[in-house]
Amino acid sequence: MKHKNLLLVSLIFAISFMSCKGQKTVTNQEKKEVVLNTTQKPNLIIIHTDEHNFRTISAYQKLLPEAQAFVWGKGNNSKTPNIDKLAEEGAIATSYYCASPVCTPSRASLMTGLHPGSTGAPKNGMHIREDIPTFATILRDQGYATSYVGKWHLAGEEKYVFGIKYKAGFDDNRYMMKGGHAPYFSLTKDGAVITGINEKVAAKLPKDEVIHLTDFFTNKALEILERDKNKPFALMLSIPDPHTPDYAKPPYNTMYEDLKIEAPKTMDAKYTAIKPKWAKDQKNNEAIGKKAFKNEKNALKQYFGMVSHIDDSVGRILQFLEDNNLTENTIVIFTSDHGDMFFEHNRRNKGVPYEGSARIPFLIRYPKKIPSGKVINTAYTNVDFTPTILSLMNVKTAAKFQGLDTSDDFTNNKKEVNSDRITYFAKSGGWWASAVSDRYKLVIDKKEKPYLFDLQKDPDELINFYYDAAYAGIAKMMQTELFKQMKMYDEPGLKLNQKYITE
Repeated sequence: MKHKNLLLVSLIFAISFMSCKGQKTVTNQEKKEVVLNTTQKPNLIIIHTDEHNFRTISAYQKLLPEAQAFVWGKGNNSKTPNIDKLAEEGAIATSYYCASPVCTPSRASLMTGLHPGSTGAPKNGMHIREDIPTFATILRDQGYATSYVGKWHLAGEEKYVFGIKYKAGFDDNRYMMKGGHAPYFSLTKDGAVITGINEKVAAKLPKDEVIHLTDFFTNKALEILERDKNKPFALMLSIPDPHTPDYAKPPYNTMYEDLKIEAPKTMDAKYTAIKPKWAKDQKNNEAIGKKAFKNEKNALKQYFGMVSHIDDSVGRILQFLEDNNLTENTIVIFTSDHGDMFFEHNRRNKGVPYEGSARIPFLIRYPKKIPSGKVINTAYTNVDFTPTILSLMNVKTAAKFQGLDTSDDFTNNKKEVNSDRITYFAKSGGWWASAVSDRYKLVIDKKEKPYLFDLQKDPDELINFYYDAAYAGIAKMMQTELFKQMKMYDEPGLKLNQKYITE
């Protein structure tokens, strides 16, 4: 209270000073608004995509070596000017990983600040526990208007189903959808969703009875923002793209048609022959050979188009904030649940510890606290999200988290933040676990020798340095920390096969 009184006195003095200097006379109402704005709660918008390769965001391309920015051939990638604004006017995290590289466990960790094994949803299709707090339950209890729009995937495997009973703290969950990735919705005459449909079915229906999912959910998010703009709000927009079936609506479907897509370096046969066993597991990911690659090049162009569609949707939201004078006091985050390998290491989709699968975009803008143009290289997972965002919002809670409050990394005055922090992520169910720092990644699997990657020397993740004498100390440090954290958080994969592990 003392600090607030001092601030009030300072503001009144400043206003009086301006009046004495011949400036515009300030009304009592304006004085009241100035004082209120100093204690106003920050708003929160999370824009969350699905199966999104971090390389397709041009803000990341600018930070990567050319060969890594354009693994599909020089210049072959999407451009994202609106998403890039978040990095230019805020911060970008270059070593941000999902808690597990599939939808449900990653989303559950982001919501709760817990590793997947503690959320009740360590595998796809499971339901998040209802007895643990989420960032939304905490913000709701702090007086925030909480809303969720888009794919949820924390309440079973049903598709295009709304009316989810457990809201996880999101008071307005009318547009929370259990799951589904059809590009279009068919609508009733009054605009209600009937079901998801593909582009061929959509083309046969009247235009007012069809809408693309990205447009539908973005429109609903903007309607909610318009409704809640005069009170503290927390909104999560979960866009189901750029997930398979890799279809971009016009005009995005032809935006990148002239690109000459090339096979990534890691598709070369001399590398595929030496892949670890965990990289060959094709249960949920088709192997991509030369013939398949030739037939699927267009899918990548469609993927780039989906990313550009998403980027334009981000632009619509940022423009809304600007038009309503909400930019300064609103935290905007862009992230995803996992990546998409898109031909690297002869893979599609996710589920492996390679960068294209497990590393996710994380960009954040908060003009009041986060300096612009900030690059953070410290390793995080989205288990760190909830404690960090609540701290940024100055929200106190008795809830216990397994993730760390990393907010100081974002708010300090350093333009570039580096540390040797080691964290971990794991395959749901305990098949493998991976310790990761900004430079090194250790993967320990039940049926394979350990793999240690040096992401600086070998960003393509082709060389196993685990048995290299020069890396003995690093391997031991990563391994010790991995098992320490897995034990601390009761990770299901703690009993990994230790046949190959060196002491």
